[in-house]
Amino acid sequence: MVTFDGSAGGFDVLDPNGNITIKWDIMQENDGTQDVRVSIFNYQLFRHIDQPGWKLSWTWPGDQVIWNMVGAEATEQGNCSAFIGRQLPHCCEKEPVIIDLLPGAPYNKQVANCCKGGVLSSMVQDPDKYGAAFQMNIGVSSTDGSETGMPGNFTLGLPGYTCGNPMDVPPSKFIEDNGRRRTQALVTWNVTCSYSQFRASPAPTCCVSLSAFYNDTIVPCPKCSCGCQQPGAKCVKPGELAPVLQLLHNEAPQPVVQCSQHMCPVKVHWHVKLSYTQYWRVKITVTNLNFVKNYSGWNLVVQHPNLRNVTQVFSFNYKPLNQYGHINDTGMFYGIQYYNDMLLQSGQSGNVQTEMLLHKDPGFFTFKGGWAFPRKISFNGEECVMPPPDEYPRLPNSAQFFVPLNPCVLILSLLLLAVMF
Repeated sequence: MVTFDGSAGGFDVLDPNGNITIKWDIMQENDGTQDVRVSIFNYQLFRHIDQPGWKLSWTWPGDQVIWNMVGAEATEQGNCSAFIGRQLPHCCEKEPVIIDLLPGAPYNKQVANCCKGGVLSSMVQDPDKYGAAFQMNIGVSSTDGSETGMPGNFTLGLPGYTCGNPMDVPPSKFIEDNGRRRTQALVTWNVTCSYSQFRASPAPTCCVSLSAFYNDTIVPCPKCSCGCQQPGAKCVKPGELAPVLQLLHNEAPQPVVQCSQHMCPVKVHWHVKLSYTQYWRVKITVTNLNFVKNYSGWNLVVQHPNLRNVTQVFSFNYKPLNQYGHINDTGMFYGIQYYNDMLLQSGQSGNVQTEMLLHKDPGFFTFKGGWAFPRKISFNGEECVMPPPDEYPRLPNSAQFFVPLNPCVLILSLLLLAVMF
């Protein structure tokens, strides 16, 4: 049986400070109502929020209602019968569920940093799109002088995320008039949400296969990496058409994968392609085996000791993740915008590929003992299942690791020598 770390406790060693923070700023109070600005910041290095996006929810401590809202909307208005004959609030739910507006929302419903359909980029991949915000006016439905209070039980509506209790922090400050004036909130509360892969899914969602030029063996993904192919299991056999599913609004579809021994929606293949005198070359292929999902804004995080000597990466963006000072063994690969930043559904176009050139570090570089293969790989922040080390492609005793001279160049050299003599 395959097991994996999964960051069960909400801690990722590759992103130790990663979290999503909800900031609740009370901007103004008057006549028993409050103007509140709510911001959501994704402080994770590589884990992003994909469609259908976040769905923020909380529980009111009393009989609060949301009078109006811009930049987002509540999914349900709820029972507002207490306001018959008066202006109806935007939402009367005890536990409102708030979703982001879609791009292109009417101008009078927009605020700064809104309207992305709930999608949040990671800190590394797109630092300009890792935040969201909306504004609302809240009050109470009764007229007995009750005051509004800070809600609790915050949730993001995203698998794997758990939010803590609101904490009173120093008031947020805002810059106005091109930096000439600073204003600040009356009160600010922060809610921190952490992620656990184990809470998100009891089984992994991707796996890794390996191969090398010096061995004919292709090491496949471990059997049952993401599940076992049971009789009656929902998967698509080669040549079959994927089932047409009716997708629910604001709900992520359940994976429908290609039938395989590993049953993973995503497979990553690492191939040691060539060895030169001073460099070695690797090819990475990411394949989408999920018939009901495109992975937009995907990323791949790789941990390998020679990533400190990356010379060139083709067809992908690359950024090192130096989380522990001088230890530079982790990097993030992601697609080039409008070229391959979307990993399409399973099929002929359902993969993306890159090659990278790494410099050989004398006294450190070796192909022995599986050194050429990664220690850890994650796709979209989900750790992938690696083959057992004892199954890695083995190094032949008599292998030659340098690229041979081109035969045409060799023949030309011999002809020149013949002419000279």
